[in-house]
Amino acid sequence: MHLTLAEPRYLRDSVSVISDLVNEAKFIVKKDALELVAMDPANVAMVIFKLLSTCFTEYDVKKEEELAINLVQLKDILKRAKSNDTVTLEQEEGKLKVQFRSDTVRTFALPIIELDEKEQRIPELQFPLSVETNSTILSEAIGDVDVVAESVTFLADKSKINITAEGDLKKVNIEIKQGENTKIDLKNDTVKAKYSVEYLKKMIEGRKLSDRVTIKFSNDYPLRLDYKQIDKVALSFILAPRVEND
Repeated sequence: MHLTLAEPRYLRDSVSVISDLVNEAKFIVKKDALELVAMDPANVAMVIFKLLSTCFTEYDVKKEEELAINLVQLKDILKRAKSNDTVTLEQEEGKLKVQFRSDTVRTFALPIIELDEKEQRIPELQFPLSVETNSTILSEAIGDVDVVAESVTFLADKSKINITAEGDLKKVNIEIKQGENTKIDLKNDTVKAKYSVEYLKKMIEGRKLSDRVTIKFSNDYPLRLDYKQIDKVALSFILAPRVEND
């Protein structure tokens, strides 16, 4: 394989976000995309990543390959990429070679590791609700609830979504109405579920990749967040709900 990116931020920012949830994971290098599906160690959250071949200036893949990598180490390397660098990825003698080219040529080698984990399958989830909004709106809302409690409740009807949290003494409610920036598609009258703020704080960093986010959930059901750039990158998260009596 020989992969070259002219815009390293798509890989760098994706790995930065993913590594906050998963320390080690396996990339699958396919004919049309670089993909990753992984669970966090507590089996609470899943991350689904796809960097499309159309995002690369060179994408030479003779056959499908698997690359199990320490993502924290890869993040540290990719942080060294400059805005005018091109990034080339190659597998060479049991290592992932990461090369930055601009005024200089800098080459890093990262060991390919062995992972015993079974293949992760993306669950087939059915959602009655889909909310598309600015990713900054969701990020600000999670920032607000973070100062109040460790869990957050999402409640949606056909005209708005309420994001609320309640602590021992504090309480907050953020109302996001349907409008120019927010589109709500709901088949039921209302849906409600509770989730971990700690996990959501990591997931909303997907805003680095896209200024839009799609939010999907149902009653006491997993939440799905999707961040996408057409023909470039897709980063999605699935988060298990928290039970009401926690």
